[in-house]
Amino acid sequence: MHTVLLLTDAPPQTLPARSMMAFTLASHIILVPLGVALPLITLITHGYGLRRGDATALLLARRWSAVMAVQFAIGVVTGTVLSFEFGLLWPRMMGRWGDVFGIGFGVEAWAFFLEAVLIAIYLYGWRRLSSRTHFLLGLPLPLAALLGAFGILAANSWMNTPRGFTLDSAGNPVDVKIWKAIFTPMFGPEYWHFVVAMLVTAGYVVAGVYAVGWLRGRRDRYHRLGFTIPFTLAAVFTPVQFVLGDSIARQVFHKQPVKFAAMEIVWKTDTHQPEYLYGRLHPDGAISGGIRIPQLDSILAGFHADTEVTGLTSVPASDRPTPTQATIAHWTFDTMVGIGSLLVLLALWYAAMWLLRRRMPASPWFFRCAAVSGVASVVAVECGWITTEVGRQPWIVYQNMRVAEAVTATRAGGLWAMFGVIVVVYVFVFGSLLTVLLKMRTRWRLADQAGGQRPPKETPETDTPYGPRSAGSRP
Repeated sequence: MHTVLLLTDAPPQTLPARSMMAFTLASHIILVPLGVALPLITLITHGYGLRRGDATALLLARRWSAVMAVQFAIGVVTGTVLSFEFGLLWPRMMGRWGDVFGIGFGVEAWAFFLEAVLIAIYLYGWRRLSSRTHFLLGLPLPLAALLGAFGILAANSWMNTPRGFTLDSAGNPVDVKIWKAIFTPMFGPEYWHFVVAMLVTAGYVVAGVYAVGWLRGRRDRYHRLGFTIPFTLAAVFTPVQFVLGDSIARQVFHKQPVKFAAMEIVWKTDTHQPEYLYGRLHPDGAISGGIRIPQLDSILAGFHADTEVTGLTSVPASDRPTPTQATIAHWTFDTMVGIGSLLVLLALWYAAMWLLRRRMPASPWFFRCAAVSGVASVVAVECGWITTEVGRQPWIVYQNMRVAEAVTATRAGGLWAMFGVIVVVYVFVFGSLLTVLLKMRTRWRLADQAGGQRPPKETPETDTPYGPRSAGSRP
């Protein structure tokens, strides 16, 4: 029912087009944290292993590099589908505005090819290159991942705060200034908020795997190191992310006040605005449910209760999110902030134990929380993108083009059929990913069990970490 209300006056193609785009984006973004941050986590572990002569760290780095390659291959599929959808589902947007913001997609494409080559070299080098050369050739990998994120965030931030062009008499963009189109007012806040979110999420996801092993009694150095390195990285960046999140919310308050009103379900412009934790906005401006905290929204927005917060009714109904859309953006925003707050507490717990007792927390409850932190982080990332996209409605290019104006003319029935095919394909793709990862885990566990009696000084790969395999060596 709510979905129908969102699209009452829109072309019939809008619902299947938006549903398809939402599904593919939500699916793809599950892979993005590992794509952006796992190379850095792997290289940190790799460098630690080389510096300390730690065979266990080198084993972890090598295995994580294999996961990185598998994840990248799946990301190629889901990312390619998204690229085609921009042209197929939103041809009018790409036709009119592609010359302005399309550079971001070009940068992402080059970064993709560069990352593919670097991953191939890094995997190849484990048995064929000297340790120093191999490590140095891996160092550009995190930079290539960050370059890909740069391209995508440049495009998205432009859609939120379009700049770098003028409009001719027909409403078409001319006199394009590429640098202004890339570095829009929202680019910096969006980019760093996104990158740190990827570091935090990937760290908690990887650490969560070893936290589960720890809870199941696997207390060896392999699991300890596999947990400590990614979790420490995530814990260090979690408070940073909280500060960046507050900063980007303040930028939205100044640059996109109507979106901010949707995120906070503010109906009328006023000072001393209350903060609602969840709650539902109704068409008459009433709010039901949730927890109301007097004046807090104004204080958070401008550090003072007298801060005026723009309401949804400051613009015509056709230029703002519907009450249902505002409620969705508000719920996802609150969920993201809530998860972030809990992760800050988890990071502080971890930091306190290291500072006071020089060891990890021993409580099973800490490891239970760590085990679910990865899933919680992915949920927070999903909520962040929903907030960004739904809060911008009805605009696909903020204040310049509506979603209904950009959608394809393809019949709705054809789009629904295409959506069904994509769902089937994605179930197969992600099922294949899960199957491969589980088989890799099983193979590695069997290899560890078979080598459990080896002398302590022997490397975890039986052979030296660098150099060709000997005949009959295990995988």
